[in-house]
Amino acid sequence: MDANLAATDPGRAPLHGRRILLIEDDLEIAKEIRDEMVDRGFQVEHAASGLDGAERAVRDQFDLLIVDRMLPELDGLSIIKRVRDSELDTPILVLSALGHVDERVRGLNAGGDDYLTKPFALHELAARVEALLRRPSETRATVLHVGSLSLDLITRSAQRHGRSIELAGREFQLLEYFMRRPGQPVTRAMLLESIWKCHFLPQSNPIDVHVGKLRRKLDAADEPALIHSIRGQGFVLRADA
Repeated sequence: MDANLAATDPGRAPLHGRRILLIEDDLEIAKEIRDEMVDRGFQVEHAASGLDGAERAVRDQFDLLIVDRMLPELDGLSIIKRVRDSELDTPILVLSALGHVDERVRGLNAGGDDYLTKPFALHELAARVEALLRRPSETRATVLHVGSLSLDLITRSAQRHGRSIELAGREFQLLEYFMRRPGQPVTRAMLLESIWKCHFLPQSNPIDVHVGKLRRKLDAADEPALIHSIRGQGFVLRADA
């Protein structure tokens, strides 16, 4: 990620100072994650055991939990269960070296909100953390708005400056994903897992192809671009004036 992005994008400022509890027994990995998130303006506390992490997650007020799947004393799924049994809706990102799809499903079914397989890039972790923190608590709106762009989730139609935009299935899914995360970097891995439901990049890259088609439909000749590329990371949807 561009080191200046967080400082220059005002849409990211409200995330600064958010409190994160990192429950990870690998001290080297924990230090790397903590350093990265602190550099991005978060407050990070660390618990090295599952039991300590579960107690603090329930007792204290955190904006987000990062929970390793395999932990001493109490495993990650048990921690998630304790948090949810306590009627806390704190967003939870599960980390695991267990990359099988069944393990991912178990983590999400237990009450986790996202699942990231080790090893991972720190900018990918940060993007997922920010996605969870920006996730709206109220998602009943049937029409999404970002600048001049609107997307009707019922009629599956889009408009920009009153101009109707016809969207194919993947294009609609991509646009909804972007519009729920305005101003937030979206990595190709996030799109691959959420839209294509797979964890590896095929030989032909469907993401860039579909994003390219979506861009051409969104931007008329006299309109500024809405979807921007971020070098080495992915894309971001920015509202126009």
